[in-house]
Order: sequence, then structure tokens, then C-alpha cells
Amino acid sequence: MDQGDGNSKISSVYINNTHGMDDDDFYDRNLALFEEEMDTRPKVSSLLNRLANYTNLTQGAKEHEEAESIGEKKKASKSPQMGTFMGVYLPCLQNIFGVILFLRLTWVVGSAGVLQGLCIVFICCCCTMLTAISMSAIATNGVVPAGGAYFMISRSLGPEFGGAVGLCFYLGTTFAGAMYILGAIEILLMYIAPKAAIFESKHPEGEGAAMLNNMRVYGSICLLLMSLLVFVGVKYVNKLASIFLACVIVSIVSIYVGALVSAFRPPRFPVCMLGNRTISGHEIDDNHCGKTIMVSVQVEKTTYLWKRFCQGTELNASCDEYFNSNNFSKIEAIPGLASGIISENLWSAYLSKGDVVEKGSLHSSLVSHPASTHQPYVFADITTSFTLLVGIFFPSVTGIMAGSNRSGDLKDAQRSIPIGTILAILTTSIVYLSSVVLFGACIDGVVLRDKFGDSVKGNLVVGTLAWPTPWVIVIGSFFSTCGAGLQSLTGAPRLLQAIAKDNIIPFLRVFGHGKANGEPTWAMLLTALIAELGILIASLDLVAPILTMFFLMCYLFVNLACALQTLLRSPNWRPRFSYYHWTLSFLGMTICLALMFISSWYYAIVAMVIASMIYKYIEYHGAEKEWGDGIRGLSLSAARYALLRLEEGPPHTKNWRPQVLVLLKLDEDAHVKSPRLLTFASQLKAGKGLTIVGTVVSGNFLQSYGEALAAEQTLKHLMDKERVKGFYQCIVAQKPREGISHMIQSSGLGGMKPNTVVMGWPHAWRQSEDPQAWKTFINTVRVTTAAHLALLVPKNISLFPSNSEPCTEGYIDVWWIVHDGGMLMLLPFLLRQHKVWRKCGMRIFTVAQMEDNSIQMKKDLATFLYHLRIEAEVEVVEMHDSDISAYTYERTLMMEQRSQMLRQMRLSKSDREREAQLVKDRNSMLRIQMTWTKEKTSQYRATHSGCSTPEGFRDMLSIRPDHSNVRRMHTAVKLNEVIVNKSHDARLVLLNMPGPPKNTDGDENYMEFLEVLTEGLERVLLVRGGGSEVITIYS
Repeated sequence: MDQGDGNSKISSVYINNTHGMDDDDFYDRNLALFEEEMDTRPKVSSLLNRLANYTNLTQGAKEHEEAESIGEKKKASKSPQMGTFMGVYLPCLQNIFGVILFLRLTWVVGSAGVLQGLCIVFICCCCTMLTAISMSAIATNGVVPAGGAYFMISRSLGPEFGGAVGLCFYLGTTFAGAMYILGAIEILLMYIAPKAAIFESKHPEGEGAAMLNNMRVYGSICLLLMSLLVFVGVKYVNKLASIFLACVIVSIVSIYVGALVSAFRPPRFPVCMLGNRTISGHEIDDNHCGKTIMVSVQVEKTTYLWKRFCQGTELNASCDEYFNSNNFSKIEAIPGLASGIISENLWSAYLSKGDVVEKGSLHSSLVSHPASTHQPYVFADITTSFTLLVGIFFPSVTGIMAGSNRSGDLKDAQRSIPIGTILAILTTSIVYLSSVVLFGACIDGVVLRDKFGDSVKGNLVVGTLAWPTPWVIVIGSFFSTCGAGLQSLTGAPRLLQAIAKDNIIPFLRVFGHGKANGEPTWAMLLTALIAELGILIASLDLVAPILTMFFLMCYLFVNLACALQTLLRSPNWRPRFSYYHWTLSFLGMTICLALMFISSWYYAIVAMVIASMIYKYIEYHGAEKEWGDGIRGLSLSAARYALLRLEEGPPHTKNWRPQVLVLLKLDEDAHVKSPRLLTFASQLKAGKGLTIVGTVVSGNFLQSYGEALAAEQTLKHLMDKERVKGFYQCIVAQKPREGISHMIQSSGLGGMKPNTVVMGWPHAWRQSEDPQAWKTFINTVRVTTAAHLALLVPKNISLFPSNSEPCTEGYIDVWWIVHDGGMLMLLPFLLRQHKVWRKCGMRIFTVAQMEDNSIQMKKDLATFLYHLRIEAEVEVVEMHDSDISAYTYERTLMMEQRSQMLRQMRLSKSDREREAQLVKDRNSMLRIQMTWTKEKTSQYRATHSGCSTPEGFRDMLSIRPDHSNVRRMHTAVKLNEVIVNKSHDARLVLLNMPGPPKNTDGDENYMEFLEVLTEGLERVLLVRGGGSEVITIYS
């Protein structure tokens, strides 16, 4: 089949096209059946054509689609060409190897020992390896645009988790930038140019504080310069990246070569010891490690160290006891690979702050003698422990996301990301594990525990092992830390910009803007400010655990995302990377959580609180996004499971709560006629159970589909405004009564079906031009009865209080005339859970006939309420048998006359208005006639019968009312009298709603009975039970 180019003119797809068809249009004859849907269901060929032209844009698919739909002319972009090695492996290596390897790994090995050091490195590497496996699965499950970890998590776990984790990852990356800058400044001030220090302390106690101040000043200057470089252009950073990576590789190679060379020719770095205590190399000004030196055969002179321990330079000066009892000795800082020093370094030697670094294998007298900070020993600057070292070491294994962040530049991202990332982690893990062993096997323990290399005259400890000179490591590590800092300051603003552009966190919107070329200006400023906070902390050992937390939080959610998607088996979960399993993801998640609390439980809690706050903020204020995420899938699975668990039959009485179907009517402009119905439903529900808001649109579904969608949106907005949590449903039907019947039958799912219908009273039904309104009402009453649903009809709904108008006092009166399942008892209790009705008391009235014992009834009712645990005042109203009053008789007569008139003549509009006026005139006379005798009434009727009635009505006025109607009217009138008498001041009156007549001819009479029953009451709720018990005295 000759396929078109996918851009054929729309006009050619219609059958009645009279023009001759080209070969290009040949497909149209074969697809004629589908031509009218071509715009919504495109041909497969054109779809594939569009997919083939898809380009991985830096900012993600959304902008790409929007730009395409607008029809912007794009510049011909180069197709991404980077392979696994250049695109993923090397960037990951550069991001993983960093400052900790050069500045802290020797100290970690010295403090924790080789065994625990291996354990620390292994746990951290396992964590990143398991995370990389999960990340590879997510990254190969479809196209991952830029945004890396943020994009993956937000599209897998939803905007709330995505935003929370995205910001955690952003903060982690920003603090990493601060850490790298601090590392670079530490190398500069300690090992390259110690003389550059601005602040100096004359006392040993103040040296630490002076150093931190130097770090703050130089760190801030360095941050400013780096920010300017990033701001000016990222291309310079990317060009420098390869140079910085070369520095890292050269440095690591020099360590390995140095370790091998040390086996047969160890470098000379003597360490001075007093007893088993290490002496700082800075303090040996005259290069003599001893108490005295022989100037000539007989003349002995004291050394510089003598001055530091004694009160004078004389040989008979009083000296420190430990100094007197022990002698100086020299040991080699690097005994070499073949020396067997590893046996000493196997075990941990944790120190408290202020302890002297000691060598356990050397003999010492007066071990317990305290050392003074004024003496030239090497002291521990912080208290070390296994947990602390985990927090400090972990940042050296982060950086595994570097490959996924560059997915837009890769030739085959779905192949390169897993291979490159996992190879990089394997490489770095082998380097770290072998480095731990090499450091333990080559370097003496006291030098390893000497964090800043004081014992080896201020040399970088790793540098002492390097070949051919320590400067290789010093310069290499300085440039590599500067490069890593630049990478962090480049990546973090782009991540923030990606989050801001997704528009899920409203207050971050400003950070989505940038320069014309897309550079994130505002995001860069915020990043620099946050990084400055990290620099003001000034201590590498305090900043490292902070970013450890944020990265661990991010990795935890990557693992969670993979585990969830795998367990839910969502149809879209089809990663190309197949070597993953949900158990591995859960193990990775567990390790992340454990590491968070191991390294610093209080930082862990703070990080979790920050993430939770961001999550909740996005949930309440963030823009609604539907990304087909895993949490939505989890919700679906949980909902399905719960629905299947729900019993199909009615719930137990104890679990019964109103699951409400609210029937709303829309006017011609698609506005809700009685929005207070929804307000009332929300007060009744207090946020619990099921609420379905339904409406019926008259018409044909095929023509009225758009109208139905508009109606649903109206319902949705009203529900949002009233803060009603539930579902909305719109049914299109030819007749409203049929639509309501269909809705009552079909609403809900499984055990979550509505059991209560709330509908409005048809206003001014007597004067209504449309008799269908009240007929639909009665039909709905019948349908709910047939479906065994409860029915609530609020009358005068416009007078009901809104959610912002709480009732300060008053009563909710319940008129319990017949028992239909206890709805009347339960409803006031539920209403009083809401703030609007909370302060209202509850009164329950019941009606006693002549034959009833009203005193006993009152006792029984009080006991019943006591067992129901409902507090209410109880009153029994006695209704005496009485003759049917003239008013009742007259009211019944009027009702029958009116219905008969309407039945006999389908009146024109003008006639109906005149008829309505007649009824009104008669009504006004009723109050006077109530006291008349039958004779006077008949006399009045005789004199007035011909004066204002049309000719055809005269016969009707002489009819006699039906006896059953008179009885019903009598009940309505009598009850109304009693209710108005007792409850005229009540905030709300709940009343049993009588059922409609079996014979449909009496429908209009039924409406009249209900009107009479509720006359003179401000707010009435007519209640009709569903036929099942809804309240119980049992626990």
C-alpha cells in the first residue's frame, strides 16, 4: 500500500471529495471507515512518523509537544551522539570521586580500622549500587528528558513525591557544591599556601576557630568566582570538566603507584614520638626529635621541644612528668606495603575530642598523665565514631545520577545509562575498597588518624604515599574539587528550574525564568545563597552529613519508585533493563533509611520533616498534575482491594453511615439552582463516607455530550467551593425522571453504593408552568422507596445556614412519628459533628394517641436514647381525637377542586394564572371560615359561586371531597398545629416523610398534604428511611 507522507490535506479524506485522488491519497479509500475520526484517531503511519521525529529536548517532553503544536520553526538540532563511555561512565566517575577520597579516607581508615573501614565503604557502595539498579530500571522505562532523578521520581511517584524529592536532591547538590568549595579551600590553606591565612591565633585553643573564619572568607570568595563563571557560560565549565577529570585519574594512579613503590622503596617521612604520643611536625623548628643535642663532646644543648615541655632551656629546669618519664623516638610514616603494619591498623581506634593521637605498640610510662593543649602533640579535633564516619564518607559515593541527568545527549540512553552507571559504581567501589586496604597496609596508624597531616609537617596524608611527589595529589585534588564544585553549581540551578517549570510548587515559579538562552538566572542566585549557608558552616565534617541526608532521601525514593512499579505490575512498566527485582529495591530502600539514622538521627528527622512539609504543600496548594504515576496506581490497587473486601450486601448496622447521592438541578445557564443542598450534604457528612453529586441533562447523549461535560465541571467547581470530597456524575436522558431513575440505579461501585438520596423540594410547584417538576419529585420518591434507599428532602433550603454561619444556640427538633430504621435519631447526631450545628441541642418529640400510655412512652424513649448514647430532651405529645374541622374540610375540597380542574382542562397560561388567583382568594377567606357553621359555609358558597368563577368551574365547586383525602388532610393539619406549636423556634425540624399514594391519580393531593404538614416552619428536613436499621444500642 502506498502510504501518504502524513501531511496530506484534510479535505482529501472525505468520501464525497469530487476531485481526482492522487496516489498519495490512495490510503483514504482503504481507511474510509475511519475518516471522520481521523483528527482524534490518526493513522498509524502518521503517528509513527511523529514519533520518529521526536527529539530529546533538555527541558522535557511537555515543552516539546507544546512548541510543536504551536508550530514553531525549530533550528536543525544535532542528533545526540554521546556513547556510554563519554556520556555516562566518565561523568559518573568525575561526580563520584571527590574531595572525601583525598582529604578524609585516610582518616576514616585510621579511626575505624581496615575492617570497619571496609564495612563503611561496602555499605555505602551497596546503597548506591542497589539505587543504580532501581534507577536503571526507571531510566529505561521510556524516555527520560533532562531533570534526571527529579523527572524519574515525579513521573513514577507523582508530583508530591517528585517535588519533595526533587527539592531534596536540589538541596543535596547545592550543599555538595559548598562541600567541594570547602574542600578546595582546605587544600589551599593547609597544603598549598598556609601563609595565605588572614586570621591567625596566638593560642592553640583558638586555632580551630581562626581556621574556620579563613574557610568562610576564602570559601565565599571562591563561591562568588565560581558562580560568575557558571553565570557567564556553562560551555566553559564543560570544557574544563575533562581537565578536572584528568586530574582525578592522575591523582588516583599516583596513589596506586606510590603504594606499589613503597613495598621496596618506602618514601622517607619520619614521625616524632614521645613515648607513644605523636608530636606535631610543625613544632620541631630545629628538626631535632629529642630532648638534647650534643654541640661538642662535652657540651649538651636543649632542643626546641625541650622548651615546649619545660619551664626553661636549662637542663635543670622543671619539666612535664610525662616528658621526664619517656624518651623521643622516630618512626616512619610510611613503613611500606611489605612491612606488615596492616596488622596494627585492622582494628578501630576511635578518639574523643582533645585526645592525643597515640601508637599502641610503642612503650610508654605514665600513660594516664593528662596532655595539655599547649604541648606540641597531635590532637583529635572531633569525637569519632562508626556512625559519624558513615555520614562523612557517604558523599564520596554520591554522583551516580550524572549519567541519567545527561540522557538528552546520549545516542542510546536506554542502553548507556544502566551500563555506564553500574560500571562507574563498580570502578569507584573497587578503588575505594582497595584504597582502604592499601592505606591500612602502607601508612602507620598514627599518621592515618592525623587528619591534617600535622605529624608529617603538614603534608596531605594521601600525598605522602603518592609517587613521585605529594604535589601530584595536592594539585590534582585541588583542581578536581574545584571541578566538582563547578559541576554542582551548574547542575543544581537547572534542577530547580526543571521543578519550577513543572509548576507544581507555586512559590518556586519565579525560578523557572532565566536568560533568553534558557540559563537559569534566578535559580543560580538562590543556589549561590544556599551554598553560602553551607560555606558559613565552614567545617567539611559538618557539611558532609547534611548532604548525606538529602542524597539518601533521594535514593530512598528512587528505590521506592522502582519497588512500587514492580509490585503493582502497572501495564506501562516495561523497562529494557531487566536485571532488577523488587526485593533489591526494598533492600536498597532499607539501607538508605538505616544509613540516614546511623549517620545522624536528628539530621534524618529534619530531612524527613522538610520532605513531608514540601509533600503536604504540593498536595494542598500545588498545581494538579496527572503524570500516570505509581502512587496513582497504588491508590487504584488499594481501592480495588478495598472494594472487593467490602461486602456486597448491606453493611452491619454499626458501620452504617449515609453514603449520599445529592441530586442537583441546573438552570438554563448551567448554574446550580440550589447550591445549599450541597452545603447541607457536606454538613451531614463532616468529610466522611461517600458523596456523589449528580445532575440530569435533558436531551440526546450524542448531541448533548459537551453540555454534560460542562455540567460536570459546574458540579466539580461547586464541590471544590463547598469543600465536599466526592465524585460527580452527569446523566443525559430524554426525560429528567428517567435520568434520575438511571442515576439511582447505577451510581456507585460494589459495596460503595449510595444508600441515601438528598433532593430539593420543588419550589412553587402550584404556580409552576411545568407540572413535570413535582411529578419528577414524586417519581423520585417512589424510585428511592423501590430501591430501598433513604431519602432526605430539605424544604426552604435557601434558609439553611452556610458553612460560615454557625448556629450559636437553639434546638434541632426531631418529630418521630413512625419508625423507619432510626434515621431520625442518627441524622441530628451526624449534623452536630459539624461546626455549624455543634452548639444546637436536640429535642425528640413523639406522638401519643388516646389509647397510649404517654408517661410510660416517655420513660421508654428516654431509656432507648440512653442506650443509643444520644443526649436529647424527650417529649411525648398527646393528640386527642377531635372532629374534622371546617378548615380541614375546606382545604381538602379546594385541593380536589384544583386537581380536577387541571385534569379536565389543560389550561392555557392565562387561564392558569386566573385559576391560581381564584385559589389564592379562597385561601384568604379560609381563616374566617374556620369558625363558620356548615350552614353559613353553604350560604357563602351559594352567594359567591357565580361572581368570580368562569362558567365551566361552577359545577366543580359543588363536588364533595373524598373521605380518605379528608382523613389524610386532617392528620396533616393536626400534626402541623402540634409541630408549629412546639417547634416554631427550632433551628431545624426533622420529620417523617409520608409515602406517596399507590394510585398515581392522587399525586397532586400528596404534594398538598406535604405542604400542609410543613406550613409555618422555617427549616424542615423530611426524612424517609430506606427500610433497614441504621442505628443500634449494641456495641
